[in-house]
Amino acid sequence: MTDQATPWCAVALTLFPEMFPGVLGQSLAGRALENGIWSLDVKNIRDHATDRHRTVDDNPFGGGAGMVMRPDIVDAALCELRASAPQLPLIYLSPRGKVLNQKRCRELAAGPGAILLCGRYEGIDQRVLDEHQAEEISIGDYILMGGELPAMVLIESCIRLIEGTVNTTASVDEESFETGLLEYPHYTRPANWNGRDVPEILLSGHHAKVQAWRHAQAEEITRERRPDLWDRYVANGNIKEG
Repeated sequence: MTDQATPWCAVALTLFPEMFPGVLGQSLAGRALENGIWSLDVKNIRDHATDRHRTVDDNPFGGGAGMVMRPDIVDAALCELRASAPQLPLIYLSPRGKVLNQKRCRELAAGPGAILLCGRYEGIDQRVLDEHQAEEISIGDYILMGGELPAMVLIESCIRLIEGTVNTTASVDEESFETGLLEYPHYTRPANWNGRDVPEILLSGHHAKVQAWRHAQAEEITRERRPDLWDRYVANGNIKEG
């Protein structure tokens, strides 16, 4: 994890700085932000526009619908920022990127932070992405109107792994994807609700049996809902089928 003397630093490059911190200013993430466990810096890409209309986009070469964010404007914003924070990796939130997973979240959380480039319109000119060797990350196989919400998803998925954000590390370590499985189901009071009982094993007080039941439930749920994860889990030698 990061040195607690130096907060994990998220820098968002966006055309809509007023969208931040958004949900990141609430609950545990907001408290951690107030307590200096992580920091947020938001930069307006439009500040680097050079005309009186503050234009940041133009028509795509080759034709087609929509507009593309200009490389010179984005480059100016990136150069200024990376000069002051060269240690931060650059991530471009894009539906064509590698899908974000827990392993990458842990890697990023263990580092100094990240610069999060939020595109709009049809996207950002490829040349500036290549020039700055941006890592492209997607949060799933669907399309949003911009990169700001994916950036918030990535930030929260990282900062919750930093010591001091979540009250107990056990609650993080036992969650979906940490062991290659989806998480087991949870139950709380009342023990009977609408005629539905809590599984008896959870009331037994036998911790080893409870852990075994939870593990079996996690395996069953993963096998049914995420065959891709299950196949990987089996391939890694965690279980022998048949």
